[in-house]
Amino acid sequence: MKLGLNILSVACGAALLAGCAMGYSGSGESASAEPGEDGRDCFFLSQVSGFTDAGKDTINVSVGPKRTYEFKTFGSCPQLDFAQAIAFDQKGPGTICRGMDVDLIVPTSIGPQRCPVSMIRRLPEKP
Repeated sequence: MKLGLNILSVACGAALLAGCAMGYSGSGESASAEPGEDGRDCFFLSQVSGFTDAGKDTINVSVGPKRTYEFKTFGSCPQLDFAQAIAFDQKGPGTICRGMDVDLIVPTSIGPQRCPVSMIRRLPEKP
């Protein structure tokens, strides 16, 4: 399992992928997000601190201390398990609660690849 600490936060899409190392929204977001309307555990994009490969078309995203979320892509995302950095293209302002709230942008040798996220779930804390 590799650790990728170079997370790129992208609000405008793949065009910023090459130029940004870490984005900050600066909108006064609080340290922890409120649950979504459907009771899901949510987080702000600015809270993402790293990611690790978690198998085929799956990554675990670190969100602050002791909070990890599993992201599964919708369909194949072949370069995801080799990525040293990824970007998040958030669809709209606010929190990320569901797969439809964000796409992953994965750099490849032929340009950025967009990987829609089908499912996000919070993983239990490790003792």
